[in-house]
Amino acid sequence: MSRKNVILVTGAAGFIGFHLTKRLLEMGEEVVGVDNLNPYYDVSLKKTRLKILEYADGFTFYREDLENLDALKGIFRTHPISKVCNLAAQAGVRHSLKDPFSYERSNLKGFLNLMELSREYGVENFLYASSSSVYGKNTKVPFSTEDRVDTPVSLYGATKRANELIAHAYSHLYEIPCTGLRYFTVYGPWGRPDMALFLFTEAILDDRPIKVYNHGRMKRDFTYIDDIVEGTLSALQGSFRYEIFNLGNSQSIELLEFIRFIEEELGKEAKKEMLPMQPGDVVETSADIERSRKLLGFNPKTGIRDGIKRFIAWYREYYGK
Repeated sequence: MSRKNVILVTGAAGFIGFHLTKRLLEMGEEVVGVDNLNPYYDVSLKKTRLKILEYADGFTFYREDLENLDALKGIFRTHPISKVCNLAAQAGVRHSLKDPFSYERSNLKGFLNLMELSREYGVENFLYASSSSVYGKNTKVPFSTEDRVDTPVSLYGATKRANELIAHAYSHLYEIPCTGLRYFTVYGPWGRPDMALFLFTEAILDDRPIKVYNHGRMKRDFTYIDDIVEGTLSALQGSFRYEIFNLGNSQSIELLEFIRFIEEELGKEAKKEMLPMQPGDVVETSADIERSRKLLGFNPKTGIRDGIKRFIAWYREYYGK
């Protein structure tokens, strides 16, 4: 049986997974989506994303946990999966302080299950989401994939680095092409409610104060979802024995300036609650994307102000505000 055009996307009801799956289906690809719809954030948002995907031809969905090896085996036996794009994970740096074992189950055991099945079923490309969080205490900016990443400052970051090491071992032992993508602060329509842009927009419109950590003295490399999807597609269509790429906008912005852009787009000033640095956070993220430009043709096109405008337009329409 040919395994040519069936792509497994885990985390298909998630923010990046939804956008990637939608794009793949529009390209005429056959996609098998897996997601456990966990309640880390509003499940109704995930279900609405799924409804959009389920209208498309070529999409099959399974509500399963990655740690359920028997269920995953059934999916691999049923579908001739040629490529795996593992975007499922327990997300969130701060949440890892509250519920560490959920990260062990999804990000470690679940990842290992997928690697084992990819070996067993001869998957031709294994792509997975890593994170800028792996850079941890690194102070040299921009962050390069050539940098050492031995000092994570959150369990989330540590699990993502563990994924990179597990993938390296499987690539070396079994010649599975493995590509890790270190995403940098992804935002845009259908975004996660626990991320800054969503939280700030919601609070400002509801006349609630926003929490500004480290008194706003932080910088982030915000990357628009359409650019992330383009970079991910390029990696999925390629075939690298073992590679790791940064996918970021490569232009960091100060948090207070980011807030100002949101205020201007909403036409409303934020009430700011200035707070100290949170455990697990870092002061700055910034992506060196030269290798991504060279090998993936990755070239982010959406500026921060335009991206914020598009998100707020979606938010107002979706929530009727």
